[in-house]
Amino acid sequence: MRVMTPTPDIIEEAAGLIRAGGIVAYPTETVYGLAADPFSDAAVRSLFDAKARPGDKPVLLVVADRAQLDDVAARVSGRAEACIRAFWPGPVSIVFPKSDRVSTLVTAGGDTVCVRCPGHAIARQLCAAVGHAITSSSANLSGEPAIRDLMDLNLRGVLLALDGGVLRVSLPSTIVDADTGTVLREGAVSKARIDTVLDGLS
Repeated sequence: MRVMTPTPDIIEEAAGLIRAGGIVAYPTETVYGLAADPFSDAAVRSLFDAKARPGDKPVLLVVADRAQLDDVAARVSGRAEACIRAFWPGPVSIVFPKSDRVSTLVTAGGDTVCVRCPGHAIARQLCAAVGHAITSSSANLSGEPAIRDLMDLNLRGVLLALDGGVLRVSLPSTIVDADTGTVLREGAVSKARIDTVLDGLS
């Protein structure tokens, strides 16, 4: 695995590796993640193999901006749009009906997909260079602690790592089903803040 400073040229190289089915590690505002092409069954299988991750666990996706969401979400409700306006970019992951383009391996066979626009500029730049959403599974073996320092990253199959330095300790992203108003995991953004946005639509 090559560890590289994320210059524009290196980000473009990383994007090419992802489009070709490879796996790249990159920083987010919470932990280091693993990027693979969510539209490719083979790429997602490679991601699961690298992490020794069970296939019954869905994988989070990240996007560069609101426009990229339309490739992975079949529908975006008004309530979801309100959360997007309030919290993106940032550590709020939103559940959407899955687009048919997304590999069923990403969603563990389910019909919903969890997506966020990350607060870390390098993560968004990588998505933009790829041209579509990427996976954001944490860069560690399944069941082991998440990685905040690339010195701790030791996974087979990762071709390139974009060095964002040692990431500060932070809470994971909050996961919300905006359509039902359910906070599935309370993380960096509190349930109270989510409720304030959604209750304002009533």
